[in-house]
Amino acid sequence: MFWNTGQDAAMVAFLRDAARLARMVRDELAPESLTKEDRSPVTVADFAVQALAGLRLGAAYPGVPVVGEENSAPLKGPGGAESLKQVVEYVRRFEERASARRVCEWIDRGGAAPGGRFWVLDPVDGTKGFLRGGQYAVSLGLVEDGVVTVGGLACPALGLDGEPGNGVLTLARRGKGAFIVPLDAPEFCRPIRVSPCADPRRAVLLRSFESGHTNVDRIEALIRHLGMKNPPVPMDSQAKYAMVAAGYGEIILRMPSPDAPDYREKIWDHAGGVVVLEEAGGRVTDIEGKPYDFTRGRRLEANTGLLASNGAVHDAVLEAIRRTA
Repeated sequence: MFWNTGQDAAMVAFLRDAARLARMVRDELAPESLTKEDRSPVTVADFAVQALAGLRLGAAYPGVPVVGEENSAPLKGPGGAESLKQVVEYVRRFEERASARRVCEWIDRGGAAPGGRFWVLDPVDGTKGFLRGGQYAVSLGLVEDGVVTVGGLACPALGLDGEPGNGVLTLARRGKGAFIVPLDAPEFCRPIRVSPCADPRRAVLLRSFESGHTNVDRIEALIRHLGMKNPPVPMDSQAKYAMVAAGYGEIILRMPSPDAPDYREKIWDHAGGVVVLEEAGGRVTDIEGKPYDFTRGRRLEANTGLLASNGAVHDAVLEAIRRTA
């Protein structure tokens, strides 16, 4: 497989360890916080994974900047000492040289500006899923001249069968296809391909758990217009991309919420998922049919919403979006 040697092997090793790190934090810290609206576990996981990325990607891909979601300022500020201590302790399980100073330096390597060639990292995508015990993902993609050329998703709570499970990696490189690998059994790798379903009435739509992330009324109108028989499946994070890439659904849809009509998606919320789905035979555009443009900085300024699909139903869904606007 393409990731068995060289730099790609380092990328995959990072994703596997990042998933294990996030799962450790989730299993050890999150359960005790669920009843008190405490977001500190996902904060620790976010910073720890980004620190590991700064270290590992910096060593394997010298000179290639990392565009990440976090910076170390909150850990250095008032009230950050306990979180910083926890972050260092978790990173040290994977890198014995970890110290408070080094961890902050590694985190801040993710503060680069997008350019011609750069990594895009979402250390923990799906905050609510992480905290409630649902789906979440580590997302990584390499953008070169506006195209995501290699990357993957580490989904610590997803199984090979599309149900909750022991964790999988989905990996892709342009022109080489997409693959799924059990997190704890890398020898059982297999290629993945989107569903052949071409009838929108039979398609399965995956949507965000959080109603604030999309326009629920428009999605319901679209479902009625298409005559879809299957109820939408709520799921957190870019794990939805992995599901459609592996054939366990046909459509992912995000429409701007009426409370934030000018909202633009962040590049780290999609980069890893885009390359996996497209290499599995799927298609990704915004809700106007325009391909995602990763040349505009940290946000997808040229795009509105998201339509990702198995490709076969894409044009029918775009037409339905226009007709139900």
